Amino acid sequence: MDYQPLSIRQVLDQITDGQIRIPAFQREFVWEMDRVAFLMDSIYKGFPFGSLLFWQTRSQLKIERQLGPFKLPKPKADYPIHYVLDGQQRITSIFAVFQTELQAQPNDKWTDIYFDLEAEDTAQESQFFALKPEEAVVARHFPLKTLFNSVDYRKATNSHSKPEVIKRIDDLQERFKEATIPIQMLRTEDRTQVAIVFERVNRLGMELDTLQLLAAWTWNEDFDLLNRFKDLRDELSEFGFAGVGEDSNLMLRCCASVLNEDPSPESLINLSGQKVREEFERVENGIKGAIDFLRKQVSVQYLKNLPYPALILPLTAFFAEPTGKSVAYSNKTFEKIKKWFWRSCFSERYSSQTRKTTKADISEIKKLKDGKANSLGEFNVRIESEFFFRNQFRLASAVTRTFILMLAQKGPRTFLSGAEVDLEKVLQQYNRSEFHHIFPRAYLHEVGRDESEINSLGNFCFINSGENKQIGKKKPSLYASKMPSDPNMLQLVLDRAFCDTRMFDDDFSSFVQRRSALLSQEANRLMGT
Repeated sequence: MDYQPLSIRQVLDQITDGQIRIPAFQREFVWEMDRVAFLMDSIYKGFPFGSLLFWQTRSQLKIERQLGPFKLPKPKADYPIHYVLDGQQRITSIFAVFQTELQAQPNDKWTDIYFDLEAEDTAQESQFFALKPEEAVVARHFPLKTLFNSVDYRKATNSHSKPEVIKRIDDLQERFKEATIPIQMLRTEDRTQVAIVFERVNRLGMELDTLQLLAAWTWNEDFDLLNRFKDLRDELSEFGFAGVGEDSNLMLRCCASVLNEDPSPESLINLSGQKVREEFERVENGIKGAIDFLRKQVSVQYLKNLPYPALILPLTAFFAEPTGKSVAYSNKTFEKIKKWFWRSCFSERYSSQTRKTTKADISEIKKLKDGKANSLGEFNVRIESEFFFRNQFRLASAVTRTFILMLAQKGPRTFLSGAEVDLEKVLQQYNRSEFHHIFPRAYLHEVGRDESEINSLGNFCFINSGENKQIGKKKPSLYASKMPSDPNMLQLVLDRAFCDTRMFDDDFSSFVQRRSALLSQEANRLMGT
C-alpha cells in the first residue's frame, strides 16, 4: 500500500480514459446534491476531505458498475486499471461536477454546482450550491463545470466585466486546479485480499449492510452474489415468490441456514468466500425446494400468504442439495414436516425469539433429513374452539393467514355458484374483497351483536365481493335461495366451508360455536394432536 496524490485534472483524464473504474460490489451513488456542493466547498477552502483507496490490477473485471450516471468507456490502455475501493461517492461527485466529455444518462436528481460570487468568504458557511439552470443567476452564480474546459470557461467569464469579480473567478479556478486528492493504492492480483480490504474499510467507515459485505467477501470474476440474488428473484417471480428474492435479509438468512445452520446473516461473514461460492447452488436449490413444498403441500401460493416468513428457513435447509440431486424422503418424514409447519403456525412460536426458534428447528430438520432421532415439531399445542371466536379476522396477522391456509386445505367452493375457488388467484390478490362474513355484518349489527363477535374468525370464509353484494344484509335463511339448489352440491359447499344446514336457523351464537368446534378439530388434525 502506497500513497500518491492526483490533481482533479488527472482524475478527470484517468476516468475519461477508462483507467479509473468501479467494481460491481460497490454501492450505488447515493449522495444528495447538497452534499456534493458541500464537498466542493471543502476542496475550495483546502479542508481535509479524506483519501481515496484504489486497487491497481492488470486485468479488467468482467462485471463493473457505472460511475454514478456515467457509463464508463473501455480502457484505452491495458495497464494499469484502478478500481475504487473507498471514496466512490467523492470521486463520482468530483467527476460529475467538472467533466464535459462523457454524456450522463438521464438523472432527475442531478443538478449542476455553482459558486456564489456574492457569498461572504467565511470558513463556516458554504459558498457552493446545487441549482437547476433556471434557478442560476448569471451575474451571481458561476458554473463549476466550466473550470477545466478552456472554451467554456472563457464564455462564462465573458459574462462578467467587473475586475474584482473576474479576479475572484480566476482565484476559484486556480484553487481547484491546484487541489490534489490523496490516493492510497493497493497493488495486488489476489482477489481475496481485495475483498477483505474492502470489507474492513467499510466496517470502519460508512457501514454497509451484510449483503454488500458478503457480496465483496464472496466475489470473484465468475461469481457475483448480487447478480445471483437478482437471477433467483426473477426465477422465483414465476411462482409468485419474487418477494423472497427482493427481501435481501430473508435471502441471507436462507444462505446462513444452509451454510451455517444458523439463521443469522452476520454468521456468513466468518465463512470463506470460496465456501459461499461453492455452496451457493445448494442454497438456490434449497429455496426452490422449500417454495415447491409450500405451494403444493400447504397451499402457500405467495410469500405474503406465509404466516411467518422465517418458516422458509428450516425448509430451505432441508431441501438444500446440489443440482441433479433431490431430497428423497418417506411419507412418514413428509407428514412430520407438515405437522411441524401447522404446529409452528398455530402455536405462534415464530412470533418471538425467532432466531433461537429457527436455529433449533434447522438443527432438528437436518437430523430428520439424515435419518437421525429428532424432535422436530414435538412441542405441546392444542387449539380449542375458543381460538376461532377470540381471534379477529385481520389480513395482516399471522393468525388470520394461518386460518386462511387451513380453509384452503379443504378445497373451498364459492358460496352461491358452488364453483371451485381459484386459490392461486385469490391468494395472489390476498385482499379483503375475497373474504367475507357468513352472517353479514350489517345483519348482525341490526340484531345487536358487537364487533368482536361479528369479526371473529369463526364468521369468515371464502366469499368474493361479487357474491357478497348479492348476499347483502340478508340473514342466511334468506340468502339460502341463492345457494346451489342441488342438495348434494349445497352440502359440498357447506362442508368445504366448515358449515352445516343449521346455519339457516339464523342462530348466530349456535352457528359460531359449532363452526369453531369444526375448525378446531381440523386444526388439531393438521397438527396431529
